[in-house]
Amino acid sequence: MTYAPYVITFVYEVYIKSRLYFSHPNIPSKEGKTMMNNQAIFPADRHALYEQHGYSAAIRSGDLLFVSGQVGSRADGSAEPDFTSQVRLAFDNLKATLSAAGCGLEDLVDVTTFHTDPEKQFASVMEVKSEVFPSAPYPNWTAVGVNWLAGFDFEIKVIARVPSKVQ
Repeated sequence: MTYAPYVITFVYEVYIKSRLYFSHPNIPSKEGKTMMNNQAIFPADRHALYEQHGYSAAIRSGDLLFVSGQVGSRADGSAEPDFTSQVRLAFDNLKATLSAAGCGLEDLVDVTTFHTDPEKQFASVMEVKSEVFPSAPYPNWTAVGVNWLAGFDFEIKVIARVPSKVQ
């Protein structure tokens, strides 16, 4: 006799019922208000650039920070032409955004990078990565090859945990 269908049904029912009985911070309460406020984060001197394009550099939700894709853009928003320098500048922009929220690279939980030509760019990315993360523990990392990054060749987006001293 197999119990698998019954176990799956039971687990699913428990999950659904628990969602009804225990409120999630982002699920509206009976009064229609969410229990958690999201806060937009902008690095110093770059707020106008984000306003121009209609998005936030990062959103803080509780103790998590969701950082939008950071590229190797100069202060005026233009791309750094040298690829390795563009990757370094993307990390500098990431650090500035993390710092604006009271975080650092040590607070990263998830890293995703986007590359327009991963095979050709791999060595340069690994060179900069070893400078930024010189020793273990290294963050988890997902690299994705893409066709287009709005004039850039590298982008990095992350999720970080906001340190308790900042909360």
